[in-house]
Amino acid sequence: MTETFDVLAQRVAGGGVVVLSGAGLSTESGIPDYRGPSGVARRHTPMTYQTFTRDPLARRRYWARSHLGWRLMARAEPNDGHRAVARLQRGGLVDAVITQNVDGLHTAAGSPSVVELHGRLDEVACLGCGNRTSREELDRRLREANPGFDARVAAVNPDGDVDLDDADVAGFRVVDCTFCGGGMLKPDVVFFGETVPAPRVAHCFDLVERARLLLVLGSSLTVMSGRRFVLRAAKRGIPVVIVNQGVTRGDGYAALTVDAPLGRVLPALADRTLGAPPPGSRPGSGAGPVPAGVAAPA
Repeated sequence: MTETFDVLAQRVAGGGVVVLSGAGLSTESGIPDYRGPSGVARRHTPMTYQTFTRDPLARRRYWARSHLGWRLMARAEPNDGHRAVARLQRGGLVDAVITQNVDGLHTAAGSPSVVELHGRLDEVACLGCGNRTSREELDRRLREANPGFDARVAAVNPDGDVDLDDADVAGFRVVDCTFCGGGMLKPDVVFFGETVPAPRVAHCFDLVERARLLLVLGSSLTVMSGRRFVLRAAKRGIPVVIVNQGVTRGDGYAALTVDAPLGRVLPALADRTLGAPPPGSRPGSGAGPVPAGVAAPA
């Protein structure tokens, strides 16, 4: 099947779209993904829930790395792709966004309805009492507990931490919950080996089953956490369209796949289906012509 921008636009123009987004949508904001063109899967092993909760040394290493990584994540801004998705929502074509990302960039871009499947890095939960606080508050406490801690950081990983030598981690002090007086703190995100809360999954299934079209953006669909929604859509006869750089594990279920940069395709898609934004609107809110490499049919 010929992959064309016109076909993509025709599919989305019908409305009733639910977006499933992955790390590939945030790479242009400076946050790498695991398996795409900027992927770090081969050199980075993400923290598991079991290791985090059972190994104090691993937990200290995680918080040292995440403390520095958070400074970089907090500075990340929505890119043209995020803003285009928000335009499609406000224009009535996209009903909801289900994101596998934990960076909060969909909300920052102005998307009015986002289900953050794996939680958000800017929130912290106590595993003892359940109290939640902001990451800014934890950052302040960690700075106070570790004055002068400023190891050199080359790049942030997709889950918000950075690579550090063991020597840089030695002596880092972890802080506990102040609300209950000692509970273990954890970013309010779903670690590997941890399950997504059942009500959240059920809500996402409901969104998918009521959709006219499931539009996958920037996800390799390697893990079942996201792929299950593609499988559910296919089972219900709901068309699936995938826009991603590289192949995905959902390609066999897709009515259309487009291999192209999201930061170029999505603004052009919003322009084609909603009309170009007015003069003077925020830069990046429109992309003009059809992106190179996504040919329109003759």
